[in-house]
Amino acid sequence: MTQNPVFRARAEIDLAALRANVRALRARAPRAALMAVVKSDAYGHGMVPCAKAALAAGAEWLGTATPEEALGLRAAGIGGRVMCWLWTPGGPWREAVEADLDVSVSGMWALREVTRAAEEAGRPARVQLKADTGLGRNGCQPADWAELVAAARAAEEAGTVRVTGLWSHFACADEPGHPSIAAQLAVFKDLVAYAEKEGIEPEVRHIANSPATLTLPESHFDLVRTGIAVYGISPSPELGTSADFGLRPVMTLKASVALVKRVPAGHGVSYGHHYVTGGETTLGLVPVGYADGIPRHASGRGPVLVGGEWRRVAGRVAMDQFVVDLGPEGDSVEEGAEAVLFGPGDRGEPTAQDWAEAADTIAYEIVTRIGARVPRVHLHEGDGTAPGEGPDDQ
Repeated sequence: MTQNPVFRARAEIDLAALRANVRALRARAPRAALMAVVKSDAYGHGMVPCAKAALAAGAEWLGTATPEEALGLRAAGIGGRVMCWLWTPGGPWREAVEADLDVSVSGMWALREVTRAAEEAGRPARVQLKADTGLGRNGCQPADWAELVAAARAAEEAGTVRVTGLWSHFACADEPGHPSIAAQLAVFKDLVAYAEKEGIEPEVRHIANSPATLTLPESHFDLVRTGIAVYGISPSPELGTSADFGLRPVMTLKASVALVKRVPAGHGVSYGHHYVTGGETTLGLVPVGYADGIPRHASGRGPVLVGGEWRRVAGRVAMDQFVVDLGPEGDSVEEGAEAVLFGPGDRGEPTAQDWAEAADTIAYEIVTRIGARVPRVHLHEGDGTAPGEGPDDQ
C-alpha cells in the first residue's frame, strides 16, 4: 500500500513475517490443526488483516476472547472455524449460533443460555466444553464435570447443541519443568476420557498454548492454540528467543522526531525533573506517550533507535510524548528523523522484549497496549510476496 512519508507515529505490521510464523508453528505441531488467536485486535496488530494472513498460511481455526470479536470477523466476511471463549450472562448467544461460531461453555448457566439461543435460532449450537485443570480461571471444575457433560450430552440428543471440542488452558507452560504442567495434562486426559465414555465425540481436544506448542509435543492433541507466537514474540525469554524458535516479530513501532533543541547543563527534562542534563546537550522530542501505549513504567529506561544509535527515554514518559537525550553531538539529528521504538531487532533497533524488560512487564503487554491513534500500516498484503521472498517461501 502507498505510505505517507509524513507521520507522527505508526506501527508497521509485516504480514509476510506473520505468514512465515504460522508456517513455522504448524511445523512444530505437524499432526495437529492450528488456531491463530486474534483476540485484542490480534494482540494490537489489526484483527482482520492478521486473520486473513494466518488463514492464507494454513491456520485452520481462528480464536478470539469475546463473542464481539468473533462476530467482527464474520462481519468482515471471514468464514471457517472461529471460536470465542469469554462469555458473560446475557451475551450474544443467538448471534453466535447464527454466525456458526464455536462457543466455549464452562458452567451450567452458559449451557442453559446457549441451548435457549439454539432453540430460538432453530439450529444447533457448536459448543466446546472447557475444563479447569488447574489454572483457576475459567473452566468447569473436575468435581462439576460429570454434571456438565451429562447436560451437554442431553442437549446433543435433543438436537440443540453439538459438542465440537473439549479443552483447557495451562497455567505454567512457559516455565519448563513446572510440576503443574504434568498435573494438568493428567487431569485433562482423565476428563476427556470421561466425556468420551459418556458419549461425547469431539472434533478437537486442545490444551496447548504458544509455549506448549513450542516445547511440549505431548500436549498437542488435535489442535494447538497459538497467540503471541503468531506475532513472532517468544512467549517466555526463559524458553528461548524468537529467533531460537524460527519466529520473526511482526510489529515495528516508529515515530517522527518532533523537535530537536540544544539545552544547557543542569536543564530538567519532563515532569518531576527526574532527569537533569549533565552538560550542554541536544534533546529530541518523540511524539508518543502513555496515551499511545508507551509504558510510563519505562520512564528513564525505554530504548529508542534515533540517528543510528540507541537512546533511552530521558525523564518521565508523558501522555503524548517523551524526550531522548541525543548527546552533545546530537545536532546531526533533525526534525522528522525516524525514531524506532521496537521491531524485529535485526536492524539494530530495540525489540518489544527490550521494552518489556525496561517496564518490568512482558512483551505481550507491550504490543497489545499500542493505542488506536497509532495507525497500523499492513505490509505485504495481497499475494504476500515481500522483497526477496519467492513463491516457495509463501
